[in-house]
Amino acid sequence: MSAQDKPKQLLHLVFGGELETLTGTGFKNLSELDIVGIFPDYSSALTAWKAKAQQTVDNAHMRYFIVHMHRLLDPASDGQ
Repeated sequence: MSAQDKPKQLLHLVFGGELETLTGTGFKNLSELDIVGIFPDYSSALTAWKAKAQQTVDNAHMRYFIVHMHRLLDPASDGQ
C-alpha cells in the first residue's frame, strides 16, 4: 500500500479530570489529569471516552473530553 492509498490519520486524544465547577472546563488540579490515550480514529476514541465516563459516573465534577488532534495539526484541513 503506497502512502497515497493509506487512509488519512485522524488522531484523537482522550483525557479528563476533576473540574472546578459543574458549568466550566477548568480543572481542579492539572497535575492529576488522566491522559487516557491517543487513538487513530474518532470511533475508538469514543469507545475509550465512554468507558472512562462510565467509571466516574458517581463524581459529577469528573469529566472526560475528546480532542480532535488532527484539526490542531492541520488547521487548514476540513477534518476529512
